[in-house]
Amino acid sequence: MDALAGLLEGPRARGAFVLRMVMEPPWSIRIEDHAPLCLMCVTEGEAWLVPDAGRPVLLRPGDVAIARGPEPYTVADTPDRAPRARIGPGGTCHTLQGEPLAQSMHLGVRTWGNAADGSTTMLIGTYQMQGEVSGRLLDALPPTLRLPADAWDCPLMPVLDQEISRDEPGQSVVLDRVLDLLLIAVLRDWFSRPDAEAPGWYRAMGDPIVGRALRLLEDDPAHPWTVASLAAKCGVSRAGLARRFNDLVGEPPMAYLTGWRMALAADLLRESDATVEAIARKVGYSGSFALSAAFKRVRGISPQEHRTGALLPRHAH
Repeated sequence: MDALAGLLEGPRARGAFVLRMVMEPPWSIRIEDHAPLCLMCVTEGEAWLVPDAGRPVLLRPGDVAIARGPEPYTVADTPDRAPRARIGPGGTCHTLQGEPLAQSMHLGVRTWGNAADGSTTMLIGTYQMQGEVSGRLLDALPPTLRLPADAWDCPLMPVLDQEISRDEPGQSVVLDRVLDLLLIAVLRDWFSRPDAEAPGWYRAMGDPIVGRALRLLEDDPAHPWTVASLAAKCGVSRAGLARRFNDLVGEPPMAYLTGWRMALAADLLRESDATVEAIARKVGYSGSFALSAAFKRVRGISPQEHRTGALLPRHAH
């Protein structure tokens, strides 16, 4: 498994907060839900995504944006519009004075806004729980990113638009999977853009030496790798590989391997009921004690603490 495939396997929405927002100016929504990631698609009109730090981003029809949490941000009809409503954890909506808005702005099945015939329509999908998107994926993303409509061609937006207001058995599962696929399509296109500032490991995949080293590490993390054995497999000197790997990836081979093992272990802890001992051996450690020590050193918590806390909302940590 290469690193990109590993990252793109990460999104696993479970009852995601998905809705169609219909708004007529003036409007401004403050997002303080602490969610790890939110995907927004404009289907009609225009909207501004305004992070607390960074430049406002204008979204037009067909554009897609991703906002990475848990930092708050604002979505509005103009970049300087003062917020008029606040979205809190779990998709709760109130005025800035705390008055509930869920009923007064309800426009139908998964449809919300201040006017049924508003000039701006957005499709919004929010991953609400920390465990639904891998930390490694989140770390690879900027606080906000935008794909303009003319830069990508994806048939999934019309599917989400069609499915979002349907009210049939199992519909939430359908929306979860469509959201996952749409997110994967957006990220794959974004990572391939020259201005995307993709992480070093992604750019290094195209290097004939370092790309091979990365694939060896990722395909067999349980192997007792050393820089020397890795260099031998790649047909270069130990010093040559270490220098080239560090230059392209931004960290030494063994540090990268440790990070990859921790990411795999974190996912296995979250998604399976395997013992820590079994997971340790699967990702290249001699046993539970060795994995626990490495996990605590890298992540600051024990494997068991990660397992029990993976399904808690991000803001609860």
